[in-house]
Amino acid sequence: MKSEDTPFEGGPMDGRVLPVLLGVTGHPPKTYRIPVPAPDGGPPTVLVYRRVPRGRGKRLGLTQGWKYEYDPEGKSDSRLRWPWSKPDTTPGGKRDDTDE
Repeated sequence: MKSEDTPFEGGPMDGRVLPVLLGVTGHPPKTYRIPVPAPDGGPPTVLVYRRVPRGRGKRLGLTQGWKYEYDPEGKSDSRLRWPWSKPDTTPGGKRDDTDE
């Protein structure tokens, strides 16, 4: 399998570069989870990093590469998002529809 050296920013992995396996499209995964074992033998802490573009090209605006930024909340966002789907809630916490 092919891998790419990808930099990490923020959190405990700040400044490190790790080889990350690429998918069939040639991109690294959108989220990268790193389990860190607890010193007392308890459940491991999971560090979550999100993939963001490293930079844009000047001529065509294409992505130059990817990097990972630390996500301290580490929310799992694993459901599929289709363009025609309604969002679950609005930013204010109220439902999108007004039918009650």
